[in-house]
Amino acid sequence: MKILAADTALGACSVAVLDDGRVLAHRFTAMERGHAEALAPMVQQAMAEAGIGFDALARLAVTTGPGTFTGQRVGLAFMRALRLALNVPLIGVTTLEAMAAAAMEECGQARAAAIHDARRAEAYLLLRDGAVNRLEPSVMAFAEAQDRIAAFGPCALAGTGAAAAAQALGADFVLSAIRQPDALWVARLAQNRPVPDTVPGPLYLRAPDAKLPGGLSPFAPA
Repeated sequence: MKILAADTALGACSVAVLDDGRVLAHRFTAMERGHAEALAPMVQQAMAEAGIGFDALARLAVTTGPGTFTGQRVGLAFMRALRLALNVPLIGVTTLEAMAAAAMEECGQARAAAIHDARRAEAYLLLRDGAVNRLEPSVMAFAEAQDRIAAFGPCALAGTGAAAAAQALGADFVLSAIRQPDALWVARLAQNRPVPDTVPGPLYLRAPDAKLPGGLSPFAPA
């Protein structure tokens, strides 16, 4: 089964094409902005390297979040449009799941914590044990996130908050090099997941900062 995956949700833009687990093409570029301009050319380059047409794809995958408001929507809008054009399933994978899976593989650990700086002294946190999420993506105070990881026990650490957490938690917790999600792991996780009944949407763990006059969010229901 050939699958195309993309991620634009946080501090990188990446694309991967897999065929039954075999990597046909992979692109990854760290970037804080410019995802909208980078994604389409990156997809074209990856598909050309893979040597297949879009009509050969059986599945698509994309990160749903948590992430930046704009970054999440760039990847989702692109892959949702591609889903309609190709009439193939689109699988959503969280950014934290992708980082945790990558960290477990890199460090040879059976468990991982993805802890990512969410600003405001907060962190996005996911705790993963093998193929099971023991804590689904959540946002909380950074200190509380460290306490949750300590209670979870020895594991690999991923995300932009991993270095600070590793320093506080001690030697039983293995610091990985994973700081951003990668479409390679989005594809690997998505290729074995059941097809959802609905189209993936953005995962927001807190309300956006933007407000209308009167204090209303521009994204609140009318």
